[in-house]
Amino acid sequence: MACGAAERGPEPPAFRRHPEAIAPRLAHGYGLRRELRDLEFGRLAGTVYLDHAGATLFPQSQLTNFTKDLMENVYGNPHSQNITSKLTHDTVEQVRYRILSHFHTTPEDYTVIFTAGSTAALRLVAEAFPWVSRTPENSGSHFCYLTDNHTSVVGMRKVASAMNVTSTPVKPEAMWSLEERSAGACDPDCQLPHLFCYPAQSNFSGTRYPLSWIEDVKSGRRSPVSVPGRWFVLLDAASYVSTSPLDLSAHQPDFVPVSFYKIFGLPTGLGALLVSKRVAPLLRKGYFGGGTAAAYLAGEDFYIPRSSVAERFEDGTISFLDIIALKHGFDALERLTGGMENIQRHTFALAQYTHSALSSLSYPNGAPVVRIYSDSDFSSPDVQGPIINFNVLDDSGSIIGYSQVDKMASLYNIHLRTGCFCNLGACQRHLGLSDEMVKKHFQAGHVCGDDVDIIDGRPTGSVRVSFGYMSTLEDAQAFLRFIRAMCLRSPGDQSVPQASTSDAGVLSSESDCHSPPEDACIDATVCNDSCPAANTVGLDLSLSKASSIQQTLPEEAAGILNGDLGAHIVTNIYLYPIKSCAAFEVTKWPVGSKGLLYDRNWMVVNHNGICLSQKQEPRLCLIQPAINLQQKIMVIKAKGMEPIEVPLEEDSKRAQICQSRVCADRVNTYDCGENVSRWLSKFFGRPCHLIKQSPDFQRNAKKTPGIGQSPGTAATLSLVNEAQYLLVNTSSVLELQQQLNASDEHRKEEPFSVKDLVSRFRANIITKGARAFEEEEWDEVSIGSLSFQVLGPCHRCQMICIDQQTGQRNQDVFQKLSESRGRKVNFGVYLMHASLDLSSPCFLSVGSEVLPVLKERGVS
Repeated sequence: MACGAAERGPEPPAFRRHPEAIAPRLAHGYGLRRELRDLEFGRLAGTVYLDHAGATLFPQSQLTNFTKDLMENVYGNPHSQNITSKLTHDTVEQVRYRILSHFHTTPEDYTVIFTAGSTAALRLVAEAFPWVSRTPENSGSHFCYLTDNHTSVVGMRKVASAMNVTSTPVKPEAMWSLEERSAGACDPDCQLPHLFCYPAQSNFSGTRYPLSWIEDVKSGRRSPVSVPGRWFVLLDAASYVSTSPLDLSAHQPDFVPVSFYKIFGLPTGLGALLVSKRVAPLLRKGYFGGGTAAAYLAGEDFYIPRSSVAERFEDGTISFLDIIALKHGFDALERLTGGMENIQRHTFALAQYTHSALSSLSYPNGAPVVRIYSDSDFSSPDVQGPIINFNVLDDSGSIIGYSQVDKMASLYNIHLRTGCFCNLGACQRHLGLSDEMVKKHFQAGHVCGDDVDIIDGRPTGSVRVSFGYMSTLEDAQAFLRFIRAMCLRSPGDQSVPQASTSDAGVLSSESDCHSPPEDACIDATVCNDSCPAANTVGLDLSLSKASSIQQTLPEEAAGILNGDLGAHIVTNIYLYPIKSCAAFEVTKWPVGSKGLLYDRNWMVVNHNGICLSQKQEPRLCLIQPAINLQQKIMVIKAKGMEPIEVPLEEDSKRAQICQSRVCADRVNTYDCGENVSRWLSKFFGRPCHLIKQSPDFQRNAKKTPGIGQSPGTAATLSLVNEAQYLLVNTSSVLELQQQLNASDEHRKEEPFSVKDLVSRFRANIITKGARAFEEEEWDEVSIGSLSFQVLGPCHRCQMICIDQQTGQRNQDVFQKLSESRGRKVNFGVYLMHASLDLSSPCFLSVGSEVLPVLKERGVS
């Protein structure tokens, strides 16, 4: 049974019990939570942000005070000697002291080296550590790392390997089970340097590893591998220190990389390596940059490094303005929260509450709703951070892919993280993925960061929620309501549980959806090149005729419902001149090498040149473009706006070429002018431009024919996402309509119409005469005189939730499609030209016969 079809069970005890118990802990050290949230994080209104382990958020006052500082002071390059540079140098040094104080240590014990982030800090250690290479006479240094480590730690082994140093991965179970031995068990005379790296907190599961390991390993009482020598410890604290205090006076690792945006929200791209003074003299340096030399010669190999460890390793001019921003980050954090101890209590209380409630959710048959990946029971912040990692299950125990959960969450404006979180070791361990499976997944096309979430029935990743100091109990409850709505709703339940409008974590149906992966289907497809003789073709393409064609959809639907599929023909043809804007319906239309002529040749971009889609701006569907081939213009209309005309072809030689991106592809475009820009900016209430794909720019399709299909030549695309055409079968629409309206029978809302559903799928070609979802079995299809290859199904995103007539969202369509189609939200199939002879005009027409060929090569 699909998850959403389950009957709603009783309200879990955790929903009722925990809010009262948790309130005192959440309020501690924060004062008036609602005022803090509204004043400092007003941009979160209507949004539930639960990816603080990825990047936390900065408060308004932090940015305001930093900007004020920059406006009132002149900060020069700290390598100069003038007054402004002296101010910069002194301020930077003050921030260094502030960092050391934050971690309860002093300049006598640790040095702060600023880096481009924690990854850069790790690389610095890998390159500067005093490795001893392996020789026939000497086993050399050992680099050991916990398998539950960030990719950036594991990547250090490439540097070690280049130094002929042995790298050894160590499983958490092995470290936990190691029996402590006396310090005398190691050879005190052997000074061979070894390095052990482990995280204070797993960024995958939130597991907190014992800080006592630092001294155990350094003293030799707990050795990752049994070899003589001197052990040094790198504690990856990037995830841990984002919500917890780290006392370096009590626990003294040799190296501590941190990333400041995980603590303060900004600045990004700035981290630090805290280096113990006892190990600093051992570090070696190869490359030297500006500011690191006490003296050097350009003509011979003479270089004397600066005596200061920080100056020696900070190549070039440091990011001094970003470092100054840290001062305001510390100020805001302490002013708003009272310190890291309070943040730790607050965030852990939220995680503990959410974990308890999530664990209690079950289907009516007793099956759990989620599978949580954790090494702790969430009993204490000593063993668990504010991270919950899980996968959602259906009532049979099968995992629902993380990509589906992410898409559903975005419909509720809940922002979370999915995948393996740059921690494949933990991902393998918790999900039971062998090395062979990971390699097989890669061979099957899965790469880190994509949305391929299930392969051969096994998950490739999971879902992670994480809390920050500005997270609220309402955020946690909104997330839990989402899980209930997704998995435990009955037909009569409201899909989006309504929170009080006073809730800081209130959900808003008007808020923009979070974007899915770039390769998810948004717009169907195609074309922007000229078709031979297109300007002289006489076509009756009036809007009134298009409207009359649309009215035939309900009549055809009635016949299909009665079992009469009728002739297999094209019933409707749509093109979408402006990407993500309203459809333009025609009965006969020229075809070019990229698809339907002028289909998705234009797109609306923001002031930064970023393409807008209905996911960010639902009102795009209210923009109505119409093509007039005879007059060679596109007329754009919208309610409350005077129509505006845009020429179909510009003198591209005179137009300024600019670059933009569509689905990660670079495209050359040109701006369509200030008049239409002002028109769009007025309609949307923010700066916008209309741009058109350059006619001489060729963009090749990523989708290729499936196994057994002839490869042919690469299809060229307009500004579409995936392929040249998208085809939708009316029978498939009708099956979905029946499911939606059946589950809607007790609601007051209007039932979904065929016309409404067809418009949501934004297809180019609508057909009738085939059974529901038969199109997914096609290998090729002929439509009239045109031949097409079928590239596969369209993987749907949240845009199908937008009513194309009003711009309003309703997540039922996506959720029902997800339930009925086995969690993969596929609808419609992509087509590309199998062969196309443009020596004479080619057209696609309503009423054309559709002749598909099945994948088994049998004619249907």
